[in-house]
Amino acid sequence: MSLPESAIARIDALLAKQERVLLGIAAPPGAGKSTIAEWIHQHYLELSVVVPMDGYHLANVELARLGRADRKGAQDTFDSAGFVSLLSRIRHQQSDEIVYAPEFRREIEEPIANAIPVLSDKRLIIIEGNYLLLELGFWQQVTGLLDDTWYVEVDQALRLTRLINRHIQFGRSPEAAAAWVENTDEPNARQIEASKHRAQFVLAV
Repeated sequence: MSLPESAIARIDALLAKQERVLLGIAAPPGAGKSTIAEWIHQHYLELSVVVPMDGYHLANVELARLGRADRKGAQDTFDSAGFVSLLSRIRHQQSDEIVYAPEFRREIEEPIANAIPVLSDKRLIIIEGNYLLLELGFWQQVTGLLDDTWYVEVDQALRLTRLINRHIQFGRSPEAAAAWVENTDEPNARQIEASKHRAQFVLAV
């Protein structure tokens, strides 16, 4: 599977008219944001870097302190202000500056600081995450820092299957995985789907 020509043409047009492009890719959990972002990165390998929103997950100890550990993945379990600050730094990056972004490691279920170097010569910055289009709190500042925003649309049954399998892969029982998807991931998904109208391009995969 590969990106449709319309998607590549869209990126090419942006790169042709400006020096740096910040591309936002949003979707509900399990829709394939990370896969799409990696496809784009591979297509523009020398020009691009992927910056995932998931690096701004709050640490497990902080989620426990806030009483939100059982809702991990909801919009208020991220440092949205920190994420907006990162995007602003990337947007206004100087030619001799390296901006470091965090990443989320699923094998330990924790974010790792300063794991992704964003070099000033990278012309295509691929930002991927669930809440890029959300009209709430600091999240609503995100779209103003991006040059283009995409929403990834996928068959719902396939998305749910992917989600359950992902949770099983990282240690949950099939029953616990299904319960987490129903009680945590899907309420988040409905909130994300409600923000779809803010996307400038819908990518059906």
